Amino acid sequence: MNEAVERIGWALSPGLVEYETAVTAMEARAVAIAAGEAGELVWLLEHPPLYTAGVSAKDGDLLDADRFPVFRTGRGGQFTYHGPGQRVAYVMLDLRKRGRDVTRFVADLEHWIIGALESFNVKGEIREGRVGVWVERNGAGWAREDKIAAIGVRLRKWVSFHGIAFNVEPKLEHFSGITPCGISAPQFGVTSLVDLGLPVTMHDADVALRSSFHRVFGLTEDASPPA
Repeated sequence: MNEAVERIGWALSPGLVEYETAVTAMEARAVAIAAGEAGELVWLLEHPPLYTAGVSAKDGDLLDADRFPVFRTGRGGQFTYHGPGQRVAYVMLDLRKRGRDVTRFVADLEHWIIGALESFNVKGEIREGRVGVWVERNGAGWAREDKIAAIGVRLRKWVSFHGIAFNVEPKLEHFSGITPCGISAPQFGVTSLVDLGLPVTMHDADVALRSSFHRVFGLTEDASPPA
């Protein structure tokens, strides 16, 4: 944790925020941060059901184009799903203050999620070639790895935007309209905290995320969502 960095704004939007509205506000805030006109911000929200395609998305991974709205976005990664029960955290940080190291930044995002999962005694892991955070699941005669959080970020003038999607209690069947992150092998799937059998609320997840964020990135202070 870098004590020299000022406290980071921590904002929460109630209800569901439309994707285009969020992207417009997030991009404007990133521009303001780069210009020195606004402080760093983490913005927590939920979206209505939708699919987004990152810069590496393949058209064939959109399996049901008519199911939910589809948004092409400039973040890294492939197709992912957003919807109620999933905590999206848009991370607008100034990497000029943080070593201008993109690889380290992505690793810090992963460690942030892993630390939050530890609050619920869930072991999150990273896998080479598979961005995001995964959990191992084993049963009688079977074993698999399921993704519990996705990561997709973009940088402009060394300021980050987009961020993470942390599955608390989304409808996992909604992921079936895409090949999530381009991974279709049967031993890999998608899970959530509630799917793992944990009675976790969104508030519980937010508390865990904020505590872990403090350890990885620095202290926060309550802030308003970007206009």
